[in-house]
Amino acid sequence: MRRHLVPEMLDDLPPDDPRARASRADLRRINGLMFNARAMATLIRAHVSGPVREMVDLGCGDGVGALRLARRLGPVKDAPHLVLLDMQPVVSPETQAALVALGWRVDIVASDAERWIAAQAEPADLVVANLFLHHFEGAALKSLLDATAAHARHLVATEPLRTRLSYAASRMVGVIGANPVTRHDAPASVRAGFRDDELSRLWPGRVKFEGRKGPFSHGIAALGVGHDA
Repeated sequence: MRRHLVPEMLDDLPPDDPRARASRADLRRINGLMFNARAMATLIRAHVSGPVREMVDLGCGDGVGALRLARRLGPVKDAPHLVLLDMQPVVSPETQAALVALGWRVDIVASDAERWIAAQAEPADLVVANLFLHHFEGAALKSLLDATAAHARHLVATEPLRTRLSYAASRMVGVIGANPVTRHDAPASVRAGFRDDELSRLWPGRVKFEGRKGPFSHGIAALGVGHDA
């Protein structure tokens, strides 16, 4: 399957639209079925070296993905900084409180990802992205990855795996009660997803891992420019 990016309906809906709220609930279930939090935690443990004093979650959405990842990683010490970054973050007070209870110092930021990253004076120890990079293609994707590589020691991301199996599964999300927005967006996400070394070819630093993570997910763990461990 050749990569093909089409607009996703959720991106154009106001955050408080009932269809958007229902689709975010669908995405929480789909992320669970994809085991993305487990896959990302595994990649972090295997490929991220040194202490993580600041972690940035690109396209955090409702923050539940970050919370699931934080729970997988376990409680942290010394209150590391967690930035939940999205153009329209919809992080509930309950989700933020649960992250704080695990030891994180949380900031919620509404901003364009590339613009925010490029404006940071100091590199983040870890940038994570879950089902986010596939929203970009061509020069926009390359520019985002370049900015991330210049302002982060590590990148770990999980994205849709672009295979016929994944596409067939995405066409069946109605079985779990997914609403029309999700039934449109799930196949669109797979068609815009990644496989093989497609992200490695665009990343300007050293890639430690890129490949399949489970039946429906594609993962990458990479080092920022100037960071060799």
